[in-house]
Amino acid sequence: MLRELSIENLAVIEKASARFGGSFNVLTGETGAGKSILIGGINAILGHRTAKDIVRNGAKKAVITALFDGLPQNVRDKLCELGFENDADELMLSREIFADGKSSARINGRTATAAMLKEIGGMLVDVHGQHENRMLMSNDNQRDILDNYGGITEKLAAYREKFREFAKARKKLKELGEEMKTRELKTEHLNVVIAELSALSLEKGEALETELSRVRNAAAIQRSVWGAYNALSSDENGAASELLEKAAEFVESIAEVEPKADLLARRLREVIPEVNDIADELFALTSDVSEEREAELSDQVSALKHAKRKYNMDAEELSVYLENCKAELARLLGADDETDKLTRLCNQLAEEVRIQADEISALRKTAAKRLAEEIRAGLEYLDMPNVRIFFEISPDKITINGRDDVEMLICANAGEEPRPLAKTASGGELSRIMLAIKNVLADSDDIPTLIFDEVDAGISGRAAQKVGIKLRETARKRQVLCITHLAQIASKADVHLLIEKTTDGERVFTHITELDRDGRTRELARIIDGTESESALATAEEMLDS
Repeated sequence: MLRELSIENLAVIEKASARFGGSFNVLTGETGAGKSILIGGINAILGHRTAKDIVRNGAKKAVITALFDGLPQNVRDKLCELGFENDADELMLSREIFADGKSSARINGRTATAAMLKEIGGMLVDVHGQHENRMLMSNDNQRDILDNYGGITEKLAAYREKFREFAKARKKLKELGEEMKTRELKTEHLNVVIAELSALSLEKGEALETELSRVRNAAAIQRSVWGAYNALSSDENGAASELLEKAAEFVESIAEVEPKADLLARRLREVIPEVNDIADELFALTSDVSEEREAELSDQVSALKHAKRKYNMDAEELSVYLENCKAELARLLGADDETDKLTRLCNQLAEEVRIQADEISALRKTAAKRLAEEIRAGLEYLDMPNVRIFFEISPDKITINGRDDVEMLICANAGEEPRPLAKTASGGELSRIMLAIKNVLADSDDIPTLIFDEVDAGISGRAAQKVGIKLRETARKRQVLCITHLAQIASKADVHLLIEKTTDGERVFTHITELDRDGRTRELARIIDGTESESALATAEEMLDS
């Protein structure tokens, strides 16, 4: 629960702090004293968006710090999940809001994000104000209240996961359907590309140009090759191999007088096989090249160059592109099988979604009767004895929230037909309806602190007395903070905090003071008739005694 709150330089609050009790706390004060600023500070500490003009004039930044204790297990688990180990039973949240609009957040002194504050804060505090009353007018919020009360949220989460799976499959099927419209054109295009590139002998690549150059220079190559061959092997002018043999014989003839002669002769003869081998390979190069082969190579090289320019790729890139085209063509040709498979999956998921939606709808209808009766009983106590509450659940198209259109109907007076809450309830009725709902839901969630900002709007007299009792009853289950203008409510609190404004002639200052018995008596008297008259003080004393 919220144990302490400290605020510096937030609007009219220069520096103020408050300690709260564990049950029913009220905050009272004159209009404009800073009660709404206090709620703004709490919302800031809960990670809500803030405006830079909330910083007190002349200050560089506003600082809000809140101390919580008695942490629920789900909060401890979330802190651990977010990387904030917390062995103690206390939690410190802080927020700095700078005059330029920037802000920073901390959890137990460690840097955090506003989103983290919001995630943790939403598990610690539920702030209810006029905005929440207006939210009650929304059918979606009415459905959420019903789901929360009926314990349907976990089943709804599983349903939503299945619905998203179904929506994803349906989207993919639709994309395939759109693709089918252009598949024939794509298939035709891919066939043309594949035929064109497959005919290019891409695996040879640059070797084609080398071969074409060789073919075109075949005559010069022939002359050079024959010249070299004749020099090595022809008998006309003496072949190189024969000359080497004669040289070896001459060298051997002096072997008796020259010791190195045998070695040199042997080396000469070792060269002869290599010369003959070269001659044979040269002869192999002398094969005739036909004009048809030259034309064929020329066509292939031209086609390859054209493809390179057309696709702006080299031969290697064209090979990769060809394989990709083949794969895409195979995918398109197999699209019918994929469509059939995806259609079967969509049908299966649609049936699973429908079954789960029907189960949730049945649970809602069961919970709606019980919730309506509990709210009605609460409202009867809150001085709305003739009110009747209904949750009208009608079938709608299946969405992420199920298949139900949920609308809360109210009949405030006997003999009237039930009408939508959004069109019927007054401000005072909305406040009491929301209070009754909060009281009913108190056992359905584990948020330890409830804050009511002007829950007394539009009510007075005996109804206000009943609202105070109901708030005190709610505070038996969890901590309640309530900002009120009504003495009937303020008198029921365990802790009474006064928010008052002072001025030094130039600046305004706000202070928060916990009132003792005498202070409470005087504040209640002020609320009753604006004075501390004997009658007002006596009435205040009587309220506190009761």
